[in-house]
Amino acid sequence: MSQLRLLPSRLGAQASRLLAPHDIQMFSRRSRSSGPPAPFPSSKRGGSSSYMEEMYFAWLENPQSVHKSWDSFFRKASEEAACDPAQSRFPESRPSISSRTKTSKLVEDHLAVQSLIRAYQIRGHHVAQLDPLGILDADLDSFVPSDLITTIDKLAFYDLREADLDKEFQLPTTTFIGGSEHTLSLREIIRRLESTYCQHIGLEFMFINDVEQCQWIRQKFETPGVMQFSSEEKRTLLARLVRSMRFEDFLARKWSSEKRFGLEGCEVMIPALKTIIDKSSEMGIENVILGMPHRGRLNVLANVIRKDLEQIFCQFDPKLEAADEGSGDVKYHLGMYHERINRVTNRNITLSLVANPSHLEAVDPVVQGKTKAEQFYRGDAQGKKVMSILVHGDAAFAGQGVVYETFHLSDLPSYTTNGTVHVVVNNQIGFTTDPRMARSSPYPTDVARVVNAPIFHVNADDPEAVIYVCSVAAEWRNTFNKDVVVDLVCYRRRGHNEMDEPMFTQPLMYKQIHRQVPVLKKYADKLIAEGTVTLQEFEEEIAKYDRICEEAYGRSKDKKILHIKHWLDSPWPGFFNVDGEPKSMTCPATGIPEDVLTHIGEVASSVPLKDFKIHTGLSRILRGRADMIKNRTVDWALAEYMAFGSLLKEGIHVRLSGQDVERGTFSHRHHVLHDQEVDRRTCVPMNHLWPDQAPYTVCNSSLSEYGVLGFELGYAMASPNALVLWEAQFGDFHNTAQCIIDQFISTGQAKWVRHNGIVLLLPHGMEGMVFTEDFEVSQLYDCNWIVVNCSTPANYFHVLRRQVLLPFRKPLIIFTPKSLLRHPEAKSSFDQMVSGASFQRVIPEDGAAAQTPEQVRRLIFCTGKVYYDLVKERSSQGLEEQVAITRLEQISPFPFDLIKQEAEKYPGAELVWCQEEHKNMGYYDYISPRFMTILSRARPIWYVGRDPAAAPATGNRNTHLVSLKKFLDTAFNLQAFEGKTF
Repeated sequence: MSQLRLLPSRLGAQASRLLAPHDIQMFSRRSRSSGPPAPFPSSKRGGSSSYMEEMYFAWLENPQSVHKSWDSFFRKASEEAACDPAQSRFPESRPSISSRTKTSKLVEDHLAVQSLIRAYQIRGHHVAQLDPLGILDADLDSFVPSDLITTIDKLAFYDLREADLDKEFQLPTTTFIGGSEHTLSLREIIRRLESTYCQHIGLEFMFINDVEQCQWIRQKFETPGVMQFSSEEKRTLLARLVRSMRFEDFLARKWSSEKRFGLEGCEVMIPALKTIIDKSSEMGIENVILGMPHRGRLNVLANVIRKDLEQIFCQFDPKLEAADEGSGDVKYHLGMYHERINRVTNRNITLSLVANPSHLEAVDPVVQGKTKAEQFYRGDAQGKKVMSILVHGDAAFAGQGVVYETFHLSDLPSYTTNGTVHVVVNNQIGFTTDPRMARSSPYPTDVARVVNAPIFHVNADDPEAVIYVCSVAAEWRNTFNKDVVVDLVCYRRRGHNEMDEPMFTQPLMYKQIHRQVPVLKKYADKLIAEGTVTLQEFEEEIAKYDRICEEAYGRSKDKKILHIKHWLDSPWPGFFNVDGEPKSMTCPATGIPEDVLTHIGEVASSVPLKDFKIHTGLSRILRGRADMIKNRTVDWALAEYMAFGSLLKEGIHVRLSGQDVERGTFSHRHHVLHDQEVDRRTCVPMNHLWPDQAPYTVCNSSLSEYGVLGFELGYAMASPNALVLWEAQFGDFHNTAQCIIDQFISTGQAKWVRHNGIVLLLPHGMEGMVFTEDFEVSQLYDCNWIVVNCSTPANYFHVLRRQVLLPFRKPLIIFTPKSLLRHPEAKSSFDQMVSGASFQRVIPEDGAAAQTPEQVRRLIFCTGKVYYDLVKERSSQGLEEQVAITRLEQISPFPFDLIKQEAEKYPGAELVWCQEEHKNMGYYDYISPRFMTILSRARPIWYVGRDPAAAPATGNRNTHLVSLKKFLDTAFNLQAFEGKTF
């Protein structure tokens, strides 16, 4: 017995729904006047026949009592039966056994055809002709699914025979292969399915659990004649291919020994991207943000973004001098921002290609963050004006974990960009690694299935198929606001770079590539043969673009200076002066009026919404805040609240993101209140401060560091007039985002002249010369980032406000505390936060020792939480007059001027650096040479702290306390360094 005949009994009621487009029970109620609907039978043979017979007898009694699809079906069956000499028509009463068997066979054959159609929709891509080289199967498996009719004998799988090929079958509503026809012969059904699913396009979409979306895709690809192009569209496609290919040829001729990571083998990517942009512009998109690796970047800059060719060509001149500060970056890493008219739609379009390091997929979350920010500032909550396009390589798309992290941000409320078009340049190789050794999944694109993104595989040597797929992808994104993947199955004509020899490792592949006719010639020959263009027109198009390149090359020789700022991917109009420099080199005081502090504190200690029941424990926290406001003091959480709230009052958007930031990992923040009686009812008091305030966004992120930090970095790129913060759940968790820190935050300005004001909050702590007046601000401007470890809530308040009030932007790294969040001594008075107050880079000793500096025998420098341990120990030993303690609040840039003042104030004191971290992990190796510079090596700076270790902290509390006592004893043993040499 065939598998098909067992199928209805296995599926039960589901099989009946497959038979008809509407609910079976509805049909049953229509066909029977009383009693419950009969259950779908479970007999082993003819599992659907009993139900079908019920429908049939109801139809005999009254054709109007059944759905119109059943009416049509039985009418056609009656006509076929009438043609049979053994039976002139369907019986008017309960039929004989033979007629019942005949009817069952008819239904089962229709079921078989529906199963066959579904098989092609699900698995047709496995046999699609996707590889232009004809070497590999794109899914890495030569297995042919047994339910696809690749040979006549496969019909037996469905219990069909060759004689059935010319029999007409009713088409189900889940296919559009019929167009306006409702029936087709089995032969024509198979031919149309093969044409749709098994040629140069392979579709993966049947895993999507939204029926409307599946139907939309079926209609776009199954409808007969959908891939028809006008002569003008074909000529445009040819012209774009000419530009794409001749650009690469021009670079190869002029700079044959230069690495440029060309696009040869996938030149169709240029018209593909332009088609996505054209279609998106047509649907209302005004701003497109792109991210991509280095392969093909110069071509995209030239032919998609429309960077001036001479500015690209001059990058190859080794004598070109940099006009901007910093190191610069290689040409195939640079970004660009350009506003222009889209020639197809005649609408304005802004294109931004985000600069990217060699880390192939690192830019993915950065692009998404920038896109989200642009949507936010435009009020484009649905993504109808701003969208992103990400270009990937096949090996990186499958291998890099940040791809998965970025996909999982795609549908989160505070991170969604309402759909991204992903274009995979599938070279079928990663540097030298065969894809069969590079991934475990059939396709490099399988990661996209986790978010129900449809995947369109397409043979890149069929330009018209590529263009159609890209048009559908753009329409999908702008219709459903969901991600979509276009997999351009292509090849890499050269090695990993132009100097690399691929024959060492892929000899057979590259023998075929050397024989491969370029896609431009293939397509040009096709259009010439069909009369769309003439050979002369084609040659003139080539000559025209070659002439453009030669003229630009001539102009490029006149360029002697490289302006990296001309390659900015995120300009901030009006923030800097016309030369891209800060408008001033001063920073105003960061204090605010006391009445503003009081107002923010009152809101922070209340619930702005009526009938909102909060947790009893939270009520106690809010009462504690109210008491602090009455006493004019703040703790760490309240200082942060006041910094954020005061910036919101000034029109500065504040966004705080990270794992569990809404409540705070240490339950100190509570920026989002939850109603204890109404599910998912929340209140953000920070958004109830003033009627015309800027919006505050606080959002718990997914459990990701790399992806989310990259996202927030991109968000901060979009505008200087925002405070964007990312908080690690614990400080050392930042190391899983190290790529973003190293490649974007630390070096971004030096490589790309890109300012960024992102703030990193890293919860930290071991728990278990001649200086000018503007030296402070000048130092901040000259450094690559700012690192602080605040010991007071007031200083935390000021450094957050300073981040926005500075006339330029630098990344800010804050080592935030854990135990200080509730430490009774870690509080600040309003007096330290009111108008006129500012951030203190160094907090000097202000106790008894400062009154008699000549009597001080030891000056301890420290930073962060350890200060409170030192103060407590000093008090217990009664050494307040003999030991001074100075706090270093700003670690980078190093406050040389203030440290020098402190060291000179205590000329007879021994200088000690004390830290709670192990010697090889904390600040000592950083501060020691800087102290030596200040002291001209005349005085040593002794180390006090834990010994070097491999692990940052012990898991044993007793061990922790013993090591703490040991270094505290050393810190206050005034004879500890006697007789020692530094």
